[in-house]
Formats: sequence, C-alpha cells, structure tokens
Amino acid sequence: MDKTLRNFDIPAFQQDLINWYQANKRDLPWRRTQDPYKIWVSEIMLQQTKVDTVVPYFQQFIEKYPTPYALAEADEQDVLKSWEGLGYYSRARNLQTAVREVVADYGGKVPDSPAALGSLKGVGPYTKGAILSIAYDQPQPAVDGNVMRVFARVLNIDEDIAKPSTKKLFEKIAAELISTADPSSFNQGVMELGALVCTPKTPSCMLCPVQEHCRAFADGLEQELPVKTKGKKQKTTTYAALLIKNEQNQYMIEKRAENGLLANLWQFPMAPIDEIGMEHITNWFFAEYGVQMNIGDKAGTLKHVFSHLIWQLEIFHAMTMQTETADERIIFVKPEDLRLYPFPVSHQKMLKYILD
Repeated sequence: MDKTLRNFDIPAFQQDLINWYQANKRDLPWRRTQDPYKIWVSEIMLQQTKVDTVVPYFQQFIEKYPTPYALAEADEQDVLKSWEGLGYYSRARNLQTAVREVVADYGGKVPDSPAALGSLKGVGPYTKGAILSIAYDQPQPAVDGNVMRVFARVLNIDEDIAKPSTKKLFEKIAAELISTADPSSFNQGVMELGALVCTPKTPSCMLCPVQEHCRAFADGLEQELPVKTKGKKQKTTTYAALLIKNEQNQYMIEKRAENGLLANLWQFPMAPIDEIGMEHITNWFFAEYGVQMNIGDKAGTLKHVFSHLIWQLEIFHAMTMQTETADERIIFVKPEDLRLYPFPVSHQKMLKYILD
C-alpha cells in the first residue's frame, strides 16, 4: 500500500462516496446504459468540454451513429460535421479510426481487455479506465484533472499535478482506493464529486459526503490544493480571414491539411498578417493559391482562443474573377451550401457576414 493511504479508512470512504453518488447523481444520457461504445463516445466528448454542452451533441451523435459499425462506415466529413462546435476535432478523427479497428479486429465489440482497449487510437489511461469500470465493472482507475483535485484534497497531497510523475502517483493511489464491489459507481462518484462539490474554486466542503475523510479540510488547506504550475503563455497570431466571392456569387473555402490543428476541416482562406504585412496579402495570396483577388471592406474582427495559441482574425470581404483553381485545397461554394461543410467555430461565426 502507498504510504499516503496509511491510517486512511478505505472501506468507509468507498461506502460514503458510493452512497452519495447513488442518491445524488445527475440523470445524464450516457448513465442510462452500460453499452461500452456509447460510454466511449461520451468520455471522448467530455474531454475538455462541459457536460451541459456535450448532452445534445451526444444524443444527436448516437442517433446518427448508434453502433460501432455505423460510425466505422461513415464519411469522415460527415463525422466532423456532427462534431462541429465541440472543438478538439482530433478527438473525432481518432475515435472513428479506433472504432474502425474495433469493427475490423474485434467484430464490432469494444474490447474488455486493458491492453487491447489501451492500444486503440485516442484511448489513454483515463478513457480506458472509465470504459472498463463503467461498462465492464472492472476495478480500473480513471484519473483526470478532476479526480486528481479530489484526491489531492482528500489525502492532502501537495505534488504538482501538472507533472506526469504526479499523475502516475494518483493512478497508483486510485487503483488502491477503487471499490472492487462497485467500481463503476466509485469512479463516477469521484468525477461527480469533483464536478458538483469539490470544485476548483471555493469547494462546498459543508455539503461534502466524504468531509470526515478529507485531510485538507481537517488542516484548512482545501483552498491551497491541488498544486498546479501554469503552462506556457499562449502565442497570439494575427491573420486576415478572407471572404472571397466571385461573379457567380460563390465563396472560396479551403480544406485544411490532413494533420495538425483542425485537420480536414474547412475554412475561409487566411493570410498571416504578422509574417507578410497587410500590404502584401494580394501578392502572397496569388503565390500561395494561384488566385487573383482584390480585398474590399473590413467585415469585422474575431478572437479565437485555443489551449496553446490565440488567433486574432481580421475579417475582410474580397472579390475574384475566377471560378476555379488548380489548387486542390480550394473550392467555390454557393452561400446556401456553406453550412454543409464542417467549419471550426471561428469560421462558423464568419458565416453571419455572408448569410445574414
């Protein structure tokens, strides 16, 4: 046993947590099933995204792709369109890649082996633990930032949770704390406690079902934990986003690269103002895309924040005489058809300058 757990009443902690969860858990659509595929979809959607945002996306996604076979056979552009607005689009691509592997190698059944499940694209230790515990009742730990915050306070651990070594420590501790009788309720109970009671700021300690077990509360340290160092400052890049229309009232859109940020999504072409300067955009654009265009009035500005960078977008109307280009990234689309393509949120917001 880890030394942190000495003199800690594990059975009583498990029981108090599980009893509270059973009595207070939110009624969420993925909690009405033990289907490992549906639980998998929900866990991927819930990464970096709030529960209230995920609920309608999950319901629509499962309605459209109710089985691994349905998702495996779907066109990637349709899947990205279904994901539009959720962000972190590599999650959707990785999910579809992994589901195709499940269909090809496991007969459409999500594997219940930790090794097999963990080998699938995009299935990290947390997602693996969540699926195995919730769908298959296996006592596998599921540790994310939420869970580390709860355990850091309950056990008064002041290690920096931004470090990979600390996550390993919490995974080891969680493996010893988890209930073997009801691992599903235990893991979901810790997640629910972190979401509703043991929140990042001003935790509701007076309402906490495991307050009597909490060492940080006993020492008055709940506000100090967990310890987390700040990451690198986000870099800001300024772009001119160009709403380029031709004489046939078609707009130019560009498909992003297959790899990297926002892969395979569509956008209005962007020119890096920081690199080339506003006065050189027309020449840069012709060299990059083989399209001659003239910049018109400014439509607006938009700031979009990613986890690691910030886009400052200066949005301009523009005109071209061309109706096609040899550049395979570029197509011309009628205004009414623009909504058929999966756009990142920042470019979705630009549609109002065309469609409203």
